[in-house]
Amino acid sequence: MVKTMNTSSPVRDPRPRRSFTARRAALAGSIGSTIEWYDFFLYGTASALVFGDVFFPTDDPFVSRLLAFASFGVAFVARPLGGLIFGYLGDKFGRKPVLVITLLMMGLSTGVIGLLPSYDSIGLAAPIVLVTLRILQGISVGGEYGGAVLMAVEHADEKKKSFYGSWVQAGSPAGLILCNTVFLITIYETSGSAWAWRVPFLVSFILVAVGLYIRTQIAESPEFEAAQEEKALKTSPIRAVLKEAKLRMALVSLAYVGAGVTVYIVAVFSMSFGKVELSYSTEAVLTLVVVGQIAAFIAMLIFGKLGDRIPYHKVFIVGCVFMGLMAVPWMAGLETGNHWVAGAGYVLISIPYAAVYGSMAVFFATTFETTIGYTALSAGYQFGTVISSAIAPMIALNLLNATGSSWSIVAYMTLSCFVSAIAAGILQRQKVKARRQVAAASVVQGSAG
Repeated sequence: MVKTMNTSSPVRDPRPRRSFTARRAALAGSIGSTIEWYDFFLYGTASALVFGDVFFPTDDPFVSRLLAFASFGVAFVARPLGGLIFGYLGDKFGRKPVLVITLLMMGLSTGVIGLLPSYDSIGLAAPIVLVTLRILQGISVGGEYGGAVLMAVEHADEKKKSFYGSWVQAGSPAGLILCNTVFLITIYETSGSAWAWRVPFLVSFILVAVGLYIRTQIAESPEFEAAQEEKALKTSPIRAVLKEAKLRMALVSLAYVGAGVTVYIVAVFSMSFGKVELSYSTEAVLTLVVVGQIAAFIAMLIFGKLGDRIPYHKVFIVGCVFMGLMAVPWMAGLETGNHWVAGAGYVLISIPYAAVYGSMAVFFATTFETTIGYTALSAGYQFGTVISSAIAPMIALNLLNATGSSWSIVAYMTLSCFVSAIAAGILQRQKVKARRQVAAASVVQGSAG
């Protein structure tokens, strides 16, 4: 009896290849996100330190600061528009091409700000062009966030979604660290020359070239491609979101509020507050923010990993509560005027912020079905930024002016965080309910087939 040999090739385990692709997608998302947030935060740093004098000069320093913060907040009004536009395109045509467009738009807008003449040179045209470029930044980042998060989470397997999602989230503190570090180096090397603030903006032209190369090398989301092959994509993702997921989208907005208020008061408003009211130097306030963001960057990856071991919504909710409580030692430390004590306060509030922001990607991304994920996630998140991040520096400045006490700002931060914790708890219940409904509909459809 002749034995036949099995000449067929052994079946290769696809998991190592998927793991490599997932890491590559997460790394690309993290680098691209870092560049996007570098550009976005750059404006916030400049609005706190120089834009009031350069583009909004008035006889009243308070009004100049308020106008600068208002121009900073304009981008947040544009972010939901970017979320809807690019969310629609991302759910119709794919995540990858949209992310290339958003990065290019952000990089060019930021670079041009570095070339913009001041109010003294061209008058009212200067702030008008500045605000227009800020709106383009807002539209860009509005479309960026959802796509970057989905690319990382949809490439990952179930046991690593939180960890890889946190890589993209870590792009936020990384971008802020890079932004403030470039500002510090520029100020030191130029001895604070009047044109020094322009250099970090011009650097964006280089960064966007690097980011575009990286973005073009990654593959499209496998979950989106699967939905595309099954012809499950929605004809109108926006209409589908409003019909199927408007409550979840609204809860995402409220769940984000605490993080938005905290980071934009701690990382943006505090620089103006520390310099004007507490007499810190420009170098000192930039360094304090960098110290806090380094702590956030490291902790974010740790909490992202933790979110794959325990329910990530619990990491998010507990983080919200502690973030609200840590507003007290943060403000107390800042008001001592001691750089070491203030730095400890920045670290203390950055750790629970990292728990919230590090677990946010997977929590929000898995809230929605793949076919409406980009639209629903982007719109929910960006509307959340309008009611929190956009107005936080202005509200903080007005609270300080009206009450004469920084503790009114602390109360605002704490209340915002508690609202987010409650919203996140309700969101988790709605998420479970929606999944059961989808599963039941699939069973019915299978029976009918």
